[in-house]
Amino acid sequence: MTSLTEFNKYGTDLEQMLRLKTYPLAIKLLKSESEVPEGAIRPKRDLGEHLAVCQAFSLARRQGMTLAMFLEDHWCFEPIISYGLVETPEDYLNGFTNSFFIADKEAAAKHAQEMTRLPVGEYPGMVIGPLKNAGFEPDIVMIYCIPGQLRHLLLSLRHLNGTAVTSTLDPIGSCVHSVVPSFLSGVFQVTIPDPGDFERAGADENEMVLTAPADRLQELMAGVYHFEEIGRGYREYNLFMHGDFKQPPFYEEYFKKWGLDAPKK
Repeated sequence: MTSLTEFNKYGTDLEQMLRLKTYPLAIKLLKSESEVPEGAIRPKRDLGEHLAVCQAFSLARRQGMTLAMFLEDHWCFEPIISYGLVETPEDYLNGFTNSFFIADKEAAAKHAQEMTRLPVGEYPGMVIGPLKNAGFEPDIVMIYCIPGQLRHLLLSLRHLNGTAVTSTLDPIGSCVHSVVPSFLSGVFQVTIPDPGDFERAGADENEMVLTAPADRLQELMAGVYHFEEIGRGYREYNLFMHGDFKQPPFYEEYFKKWGLDAPKK
């Protein structure tokens, strides 16, 4: 069981060890308004405006804000439906909204029907804040990163158990794909920020997102710490380009077994 202090430390260490541009996010799904942590900003009440969830993610990861989002705070339809804040509209299931991007009507409907959604009414709210100082224990952790940082995170995740991440890469609905599968199924998820995240929330064209279920974050961090300790942390990977480079010992064993050239002494 990971303590809140450990979660906060993970947030700081991830930011520093991977040179992340923005803070890793702690996200908790809420069953009632009574679970909103003290000091959390409610966009409609406190800011006098509504936000898309990607904008709330951006304010938390860039400015360190903690925000709580309920139905009245939202300004984008997709999370309202897929977070189970309303009953799924029939025309949505028939592909109405997807028809903007998917020409075939049956394919648009199939995509909508297969979209992963939270149970209606079960989690009316969510709270979002920087992992490094979150005052609540998260359900999931989201890390916006560039591909090189994502590579190192996936390498770190692979360390303990050989865990590989399989994701469906969909260019629309990243606020859903980055939250719902990991929350419901306990899986790690890679997501591409969608056009809304880019246009309205400032996601960079080079950014991707890794989502970790909170109860598996230790699995990821074990690898991050391991590679840092053996001098193979994210900062230590640098370009070099020369032949007959120094091979790790197991390379030498394979090459010897295959009758290939041995390293020059």
